[in-house]
Amino acid sequence: MPSSKASADTALPLTLELEDFKGDFSFDALFGGLVNELLPDFKEEESDLAEGGDSVPNGNLRSVPGAGTGGVPLFPAVDELLALFKQSCKELVDLRSQIDTRLQNVKQEVIAQDTKHQRTLGEIEKGVDGLFDSFARLDTRISSVGQTAAKIGDHLQSAESQREMASQTIELIKYLMEFNSTPGDLMELSPLFSDDGRVAEAASIAQKLRSFAEEDVGRQGVSSAVGAANASRGLEVAVANLQDYCNELENRLLARFDAASQRRELSTMSECAKILSQFNRGTSAMQHYVASRPMFIDVELMNEDIQVVLGDQGLQSGTANIARGLSTLYKGMADTVRKEAATITAVFPSPNDVMSILVQRVLEQRVTAILDKLLVKPSLVNLPSTEEGGLLLYLRILAVTYDKTEELAKALQSVGCGDLDVEGLTESLFTAHKDEYAEYEQASLKQLYQIKVEELRAEALQQQPEFTGTISRAKAATLTVSPQQQIAVTVVTEFVRWNEEAISRCTLLSSQQQSTLAANVRSVFTCLLDQVSQYLTEGLERARESLNEAAAMRDRFVIGTSVSRRVAAAAATQAEAAAAAGENSFKAFMIAVQRCANSIAILQQYFSNTISRLLLPVEGAHAAACEEMGTAISNVEGAAHKGLLQCIDTVMAEVERLLSTEQKATDYKSPDDGVAPDHRPTNSCTRVVAYLSRVLEVAFTALEGLNKQSFLTELGNRLHKGLLNHWQKFAFSPSGGLRLKRDITEYGEFVRSFNAPSIDEKFELLGILANVFIVAPESLASLFEGTPSIRKDAMRFIQLRDDYKTAKIASMLNSIMAES
Repeated sequence: MPSSKASADTALPLTLELEDFKGDFSFDALFGGLVNELLPDFKEEESDLAEGGDSVPNGNLRSVPGAGTGGVPLFPAVDELLALFKQSCKELVDLRSQIDTRLQNVKQEVIAQDTKHQRTLGEIEKGVDGLFDSFARLDTRISSVGQTAAKIGDHLQSAESQREMASQTIELIKYLMEFNSTPGDLMELSPLFSDDGRVAEAASIAQKLRSFAEEDVGRQGVSSAVGAANASRGLEVAVANLQDYCNELENRLLARFDAASQRRELSTMSECAKILSQFNRGTSAMQHYVASRPMFIDVELMNEDIQVVLGDQGLQSGTANIARGLSTLYKGMADTVRKEAATITAVFPSPNDVMSILVQRVLEQRVTAILDKLLVKPSLVNLPSTEEGGLLLYLRILAVTYDKTEELAKALQSVGCGDLDVEGLTESLFTAHKDEYAEYEQASLKQLYQIKVEELRAEALQQQPEFTGTISRAKAATLTVSPQQQIAVTVVTEFVRWNEEAISRCTLLSSQQQSTLAANVRSVFTCLLDQVSQYLTEGLERARESLNEAAAMRDRFVIGTSVSRRVAAAAATQAEAAAAAGENSFKAFMIAVQRCANSIAILQQYFSNTISRLLLPVEGAHAAACEEMGTAISNVEGAAHKGLLQCIDTVMAEVERLLSTEQKATDYKSPDDGVAPDHRPTNSCTRVVAYLSRVLEVAFTALEGLNKQSFLTELGNRLHKGLLNHWQKFAFSPSGGLRLKRDITEYGEFVRSFNAPSIDEKFELLGILANVFIVAPESLASLFEGTPSIRKDAMRFIQLRDDYKTAKIASMLNSIMAES
């Protein structure tokens, strides 16, 4: 801080020192220390002046009134402050010079110290490098010494191994000499081979001796040297004695193993199993253990198996009960194997091998015994009766047994069975049945079909009424279609249900190979096609037989014109009966066609939903099945087509009968032709349209699509032709022509319901054609000019005009034809 100091010119209150700028330096503190001694006096004077003067808004003091240049100054210490500040600046400059000098000295000292430090650091680095080199040489030396020590250790270890091997070889040779002493004499052996406490050691040594002796005998056996032959004969004694000893030791161990097994002493069992693993890898011990399980030797337990599955009813107990029985039995087997697996894992050093033997024994013994009882393959020559379940019972039991056995195989696989191919072994149990499965499935479907057909025939015979006279019951049965003989969609649905069940068995039994599955599915589906085709075709044929019988009845009661009235009345009554029979037969056939269409739709839907997805993966299978289905449907369509043509014949026969009996000559040529014309259709036309409306009602319902269009078009053509032929039997007056045109309009309105444009056009032309009876003779030429397409038919119809001869229309027509 500043201190007091005297000056020659003026007394200065403070002097600056370097210590003032050290530490927490503050300029305000330094300045305050310089001026505080002067400013207090000024402040007192200032306050006194402020009390007597005026203040202005900016806060500055005004001069006192009357004060002039010779008065007191406003800031009297200014001169002292200026002197102080000048002295302070001078001292600050001096201080800066001192500091610069010190800094220069310090800098030179730092340079000198840095040079010294660099020199020292270089010397240290050289020393460190030398130290690293020394460490590297030391490490190399240590490594060399370590390698030498390792080699020495290896040599020592090898020497120790050779020593131990030599010692063991000496021991083995000594033991081998004991076994090679006397054939069959095992009494003079070392105590090692009879001590029960050292059985494991004895077994190991015996196996080594046996391996060495057998190898030596085999090697010497291929040598032709006489000395070698003598050596081999010597070791053959040892081989025989060792074989006897190993057999005796193995039997002892097995007996001890069995005793421990009876007591459930797992530790003893494990010890014996471990020792026995040295004998043929423990195969005898593993097989002995598996064979001694109660599940394979308990006769009562095995006899209970078939009782659990079949109960008291045997194979007739039903597949559902057999499935439940198999599930119960197989679950018990799986649980037993699971318990045995725990024991096997705790006892045997190679549990997977033991599990493989155990599972194989379960499938080959227990499961095979059940399958032999369940799957009794029936004969395809003498099929089992339906009372015995038929072939279907065998197939259902086969499917259930296969499915449940597959589940057992999966359960055993999850427990563990080593390297055993459980799936392949399970498949081999059913090989004999799967090889002929497709033949049995087809034979079963055929048997079911025959049984169903016989049932339907029996029901039809029971419903058939008794006939008297010359027509026998059997003949009547063939002529009359009873409800039981009619086609039933429910029967076809039953066929599909049989087939669907068979396909499910195909999928189950043939799923391993896609080609085999497709082949079996095709063969089973072909059976369905044959059944549906045969059933529908025979049903249509029976319906056609009723049409044929109705036609025979019509022909039987056709009479001539020269008969008595009583005979004609009786014949008319019989003709009405024949017409009714024909109408009933027509309706029955239409219903049969409708049911055929529904049945075919069910067949196609079944093929699309079930069969297609099974055949598509195999190339060509789906296309072949489609072709077979097309052939079967085509057969049904052929029978239906024949019947539909007969239906048209039946309808047209009745139309012709109504026209011939109801149409009067006066309908178109009335004697009272001058009176007002009758605009009503003729009675024959009314009867024909009414008959067609009634009989075709079932056709409109039964037929669909192209079948309906084709049938109605053919019927329309036949009706058109029949009406033309019918009208050519009559003569027409102008009023008759008007009535004919009214009939044609009635027929045209009816056939319009056929939705057949070609038929509508023909009847429209008929209406135009009727104008030849109405127009005046001189107007016929203009009629031809307006509609030239009717010229041919019109030339024939003009001849039916009642004024054809009187009006000399023939010569007029000749001139018209000549002009044209």
